[in-house]
Amino acid sequence: MSASKFKTVTGLVVAGGLLAGCASTDKIAVGSVSDDYRTNHPIIVSEQEQTLDVPVASGARTLNGPTRSNVTAFATAFSGSGTNVLHMLMPVGSANEHAAKRVREDILVAIERGGVSRHDVSVQHYDATAHDAVAPVRLSYRGVTATLPHPCGQWTENLVDTTSNRHHRDYGCSTQNNLAAQVENPGDLLGPRAMSPIDATQRGAVIGTYQQGPQPKASEVNY
Repeated sequence: MSASKFKTVTGLVVAGGLLAGCASTDKIAVGSVSDDYRTNHPIIVSEQEQTLDVPVASGARTLNGPTRSNVTAFATAFSGSGTNVLHMLMPVGSANEHAAKRVREDILVAIERGGVSRHDVSVQHYDATAHDAVAPVRLSYRGVTATLPHPCGQWTENLVDTTSNRHHRDYGCSTQNNLAAQVENPGDLLGPRAMSPIDATQRGAVIGTYQQGPQPKASEVNY
């Protein structure tokens, strides 16, 4: 082989090696991009204050149906939280102070419908002189809940800019937020529950049906 041919072959080999190196580098760069929305928007289980503000008009004498339903639902969530005390804060010094006192019994009745005893309700007062006529009656308790560490809707970048081949910052945030809100028991996100005891009666019936084998269906003809 002549010197010129050797140089030509060597140049082709080197060029091919460089092209192969570029291809492998591109694969590594693309494969290393993390687009896991569960990492970007993790669900955190922590203790937080749960509140419900009950609006009371200055001329109100009773609670309306939808408000009663909201109070009952809140009390039901409290009864399943394992917390001992449900706080009820009554406004003092506002224009609706007397109206709040009139509907206090209705609120307690709605709380009892949610499965909470009156002995578990701590009635307190707060200064509402700075509020207007709709200073609310606040119900609150501290319970374990599942939330995200940050709010959704952070559109801090142009969605058209996809040169980095990654999801946008808010991708998957709403899905994670909805999942956290729908979980009834936040402890289920930390690990599985223990198995319930076996129903011996049901197990015996299932085994008996299996041992009997398939049974012919009764004929619909009655003549």
